[in-house]
Amino acid sequence: MDDAAHRALKKYFGYDEFRRGQDQIITRLLDGDDTIGIMPTGGGKSLCYQIPALLFPGVTLVISPLISLMKDQVDALGNAGIQATFINSSLSFTEGKERLTAAARGKYKLVYIAPERLEVPDFVRALERMKVSLVAIDEAHCISQWGHDFRPSYRSIPAMITRFSQKPVVVALTATATPNVTADICQLLGIAQDHVIATGFARDNLNFQVIRGQSADVFLFDYLKKNQDQPGIVYAATRKEVDRLSARLAEKGLAVGRYHAGLSEQERAMSQERFLYDDLTVLVATNAFGMGINKSNVRFVIHYNMPRNIEAYYQEAGRAGRDGEKSDCILLFSPQDIRLQKFFIDQSEMDDALKHAEYHKLEQMIGYCHTETCLQGYILRYFGDKDPDNCGHCGNCLDTREQSDVTIEAQKVLSCVKRLRERYGKMMVAKVLAGASDQKVKTFHLNRLSTYGIMQEQTQKQISEFIDFLTAEQYLVQQGGAYPVLALSDRSLAVLKGEAKVYKKGSVRAERLAVDDALFETLKQVRKALAQKEYVPPYIIFSDQSLREMSARLPSTDHEFLMIKGVGQQKLEKYGQAFMKAIAEYQEAQQEPV
Repeated sequence: MDDAAHRALKKYFGYDEFRRGQDQIITRLLDGDDTIGIMPTGGGKSLCYQIPALLFPGVTLVISPLISLMKDQVDALGNAGIQATFINSSLSFTEGKERLTAAARGKYKLVYIAPERLEVPDFVRALERMKVSLVAIDEAHCISQWGHDFRPSYRSIPAMITRFSQKPVVVALTATATPNVTADICQLLGIAQDHVIATGFARDNLNFQVIRGQSADVFLFDYLKKNQDQPGIVYAATRKEVDRLSARLAEKGLAVGRYHAGLSEQERAMSQERFLYDDLTVLVATNAFGMGINKSNVRFVIHYNMPRNIEAYYQEAGRAGRDGEKSDCILLFSPQDIRLQKFFIDQSEMDDALKHAEYHKLEQMIGYCHTETCLQGYILRYFGDKDPDNCGHCGNCLDTREQSDVTIEAQKVLSCVKRLRERYGKMMVAKVLAGASDQKVKTFHLNRLSTYGIMQEQTQKQISEFIDFLTAEQYLVQQGGAYPVLALSDRSLAVLKGEAKVYKKGSVRAERLAVDDALFETLKQVRKALAQKEYVPPYIIFSDQSLREMSARLPSTDHEFLMIKGVGQQKLEKYGQAFMKAIAEYQEAQQEPV
């Protein structure tokens, strides 16, 4: 590895060593080799092109899919003392032209552009006037139609690269690419398979958990109440669900915002900004939110509904803990989610081959929700990691709940569904089992069934929740459209015959994330005040990881402050005194007699 690269890493970004994979990718790029880097979210993909950008003579062109990410990256680079800009639809024609001209004169080391710009001939001709040394393609899985977020505009990239008089070095980076998608990226960009550097997909700081067969609302509200001082994202599958959840959470006094495509652009931008600036603790959103969001201190991501595939899930869940700190990734599984995702696939404009592929991915996602093996291991196998070890810290690896035998209750429910000839939904089955004197029950003579009232010691709500458990555990299946009916699965037949037992574990209880110390909280307030003054998100000043290290090591000199991870020369000069003063005042207060 070039010594100049290490010097740039320390000077601008405040780190002594590169992370796994970064040094390999950077070395290849500095040697002029086109490279594909596959690294998990939070693995430091941006540095893989930012360091070479500082060392190459010309401009580095970064193709990035979202406007919010570009602004974030440019703000962070400026904060570290690096000249960078972006050109996208948020600028006027004049502003865009001025930045292009300045870039051609060599004012900037990095220029971020949206892929859609490459479909404008005049814009591509303007790029040709720049001395482009490196083209970095972020979220490179978007170029493949087999990826989970295909964008046709990415297909313009190869043609653009060939138009430069001197071919630039190319690096394509992604966090979520299956072996098929990786092969597709290689073929489309003309990069050999042996130029792929994959560091593995494991995120050891993330604690994965699947909650099924219990009330999603009860768990969610309990978890957020216990962690209301921690920033996090709650993903829901529909706009209606986002609106309902955000309203309920606001009623409970949480600092919550919402984000989905049905809101005005102004409200979406406001919610995003307030979340990034730590003015909102929780953001409830559809998958319209998050790609390219660089907020490093997201402590939890909760999926209220199951996503369509593992790639989408891992990318969304991976927005937690980008700073390397322990964070939770929780999926609240409901059997209804399967029907919803199948509906989305059926209603899409994909051809039959792509729909078939999506159904296959959905089956693997359902498998994740039901596996009793290590959850991280399941994800890693999906992405082609060979024989991963058990992580030792996911919900399945740590599950010590006792099991109770609920075979008799299960036989009662399954028998009722059978006697109802698999023609009724959950609510009617619950009414029959509870012995409800409902008019519909009497009209259809369901009160004459042998299973009528055989669970009358329980409420309809309790029976309904037990039916949810049996459905989540695949003893029952839901069939039909808007008003699904319950049917027996192959798995239930052995239970009815007395050949298999059904066991139910106790409910999963929401846990509190790690409690932060008083000095850390003080430093967070210093960071927030500086961020408000500079109109940047707090994590651009310093990450939570840097603040925790400060509160542990208590730096009091410039040299000691420079030893903190994430502190470069520029940040020492800008912020060192403010943080060291806060640390000194805290120490003095601790020493004063009570």
